[in-house]
Amino acid sequence: MGIRLGILGYGNLGRGVESAIKQNPDTELVAVFTRRKPSELKIQSQNIPVINIKDILDWKDKIDVLIICGGSATDLPEQTPKYAEFFNVIDSFDTHAKIPEHFNNVNNAAIKGNKTAIISVGWDPGMFSLNRMYANAILPDGKDYTFWGKGVSQGHSDAIRRIEGVADAKQYTIPVESALEKVRNGENPELTTRQKHTRECFVVLKEGADPNKVEHEIKTMPNYFDEYDTTVHFISQEELTQNHSEIPHGGFVLRTGKTGINKEHNHLIEYSLKLDSNPEFTSSVLVAYARAAFKLNMEGNFGCKTVFDIAPAYLSPKSGEYLRAHML
Repeated sequence: MGIRLGILGYGNLGRGVESAIKQNPDTELVAVFTRRKPSELKIQSQNIPVINIKDILDWKDKIDVLIICGGSATDLPEQTPKYAEFFNVIDSFDTHAKIPEHFNNVNNAAIKGNKTAIISVGWDPGMFSLNRMYANAILPDGKDYTFWGKGVSQGHSDAIRRIEGVADAKQYTIPVESALEKVRNGENPELTTRQKHTRECFVVLKEGADPNKVEHEIKTMPNYFDEYDTTVHFISQEELTQNHSEIPHGGFVLRTGKTGINKEHNHLIEYSLKLDSNPEFTSSVLVAYARAAFKLNMEGNFGCKTVFDIAPAYLSPKSGEYLRAHML
């Protein structure tokens, strides 16, 4: 029998976890938990129960790790601490400024229940965080750069859809190529928000909506678009559905640094991702860290962790002997 996994929340991320479990033979899906009416939720897996969230605690001895697939704005701050007392848990909490607070809340609950929790798992925070940390440790005299995209920002797309007169929209975050090249060339540029990324919006208008008004509202929206060079395209619903229905993403983490007595040698560390499906990739990271949470809990290592605390071997289904022989 494999590591028994439960999924809480069945949106893009929950569906991605379901497919990732199929690719990891040492894991198995035992239940999907939802706030919806279970009878109305159709999942991909055969013969796997769909359970209302109010009955989740009945499963606390039947699940090794619960993967919580809610949103960071309102779901995860409540759900992860709530269930970390009863289950080993994984989440993808990505509100960077609130991670310390979230960590403390989850840690208190996990320690109380002798459980193991790993938060903020994904690619940023997650894989990008690891690469920033490794690079900082190796090149202490240096400078960090993170570029996101080209990819769909789900939060920004949602913000556009809330504007009066907008029927549907997708927004792409795009790194500025010239800025990226300056970093790769070792120029160590000081870059403003506007100089690092542009935003491109594809918008479907409701009948009778004023395109000039909508474009102005998008470009001046604080915290989302006002600090960026933004291009707005008005297109038909058919075109949006045909050309912009996927959720690609990716990006680059770079650190430039100097070594030598007189700092005479320059170095560049670069890590990049190009993802066809943001939620499916994030889900694949979540399942690898679920394996780690299970192993740590079996060793009696309780409380909340982040990707910084997990030794790489814990992510792999392979033995230490195999890893040393084939991957070292």
